[in-house]
Amino acid sequence: MDMSNSQLSESLAAAKRLLEIEADSVRALAKRIDGAFEQTVKLISGLRGHVVVSGVGKSGHIARKISATLSSTGTPSTFLHPAEAAHGDLGIITRDDVALLISKSGESEEIWRLMPYLKFLGVPIIGMLGDTTCVLASKCDIVLDASVQEEGCPMNLAPTASTTAALALGDALAVALLTAKGFKTEDFAFLHPGGALGRRLALRIADVMHEGDNVPVIAAEEGLKQAIVVMTNKRLGAVCVTDTDNHLLGIFTDGDLRRAWEKDINLDTARIGDVATRNPKHTTPDQLVTGAINLMERHNVLVLPVTDAQNILVGIVHMHDLLKSGIGKP
Repeated sequence: MDMSNSQLSESLAAAKRLLEIEADSVRALAKRIDGAFEQTVKLISGLRGHVVVSGVGKSGHIARKISATLSSTGTPSTFLHPAEAAHGDLGIITRDDVALLISKSGESEEIWRLMPYLKFLGVPIIGMLGDTTCVLASKCDIVLDASVQEEGCPMNLAPTASTTAALALGDALAVALLTAKGFKTEDFAFLHPGGALGRRLALRIADVMHEGDNVPVIAAEEGLKQAIVVMTNKRLGAVCVTDTDNHLLGIFTDGDLRRAWEKDINLDTARIGDVATRNPKHTTPDQLVTGAINLMERHNVLVLPVTDAQNILVGIVHMHDLLKSGIGKP
């Protein structure tokens, strides 16, 4: 069906209004980082078991995502489908767990069926609710207010702003917990070993650098002509300049060679130590590859010497090596 200009205009206006409503709903949550939220962080941060997150319908989809985010940021969590719970899945809940129940109305029959079992086990119950005056709220130990003024749907029916608010509140909880636990980049990398994300957080310069005989290096007192030969043979577009103890003094690149040629420097008599760039940008073997890429882009260089804590040259890395590692740009 062809859409008229007026219909298209009305549709776009509705889309913009939805985004504004959802943005306002999320912004309002910041004022609710209060006593109940603080109680929740304290309770979960000292947890011995898992956060069992449950919800039905659209709230169920949000519950799954929140559970996944908690697990990936250092808070063990599992999603429990309330309908499947009555058919054996209740067995995943232990007395060491905490239940996080997500519901807009608080009237979902499937959620209510969980309550007797949770009470029997003595599991603390946190309700992330769109209606804090519902009966379910009175049965929870802690209530997180995820209410919204209105949905983004023109009929105020389809869960839009309410699911966005619940999702944002769950993300806020996960971030508060990872901060409270001192969760570090290394911890995140440990939990994300697969794919580009894991490589970005775990791959270090030592894993990709050229070392040993593959490093183009020359002593500072050697001639520029000899340095060009070394640089050409190693095919990295640069040669590292060191002192007699292999401390890094400088670097000479293809670009430096062009500039030397323009200055009419005598290739037969010039020493490499006199024309090399002194105190070049460099990195260390334990530097994350993402950090090295950022450094190279920030200073517009394609090659980085690699040194140890005593500034001894141990390797060299080229931007192509970093990009070929498979992590892409951070």
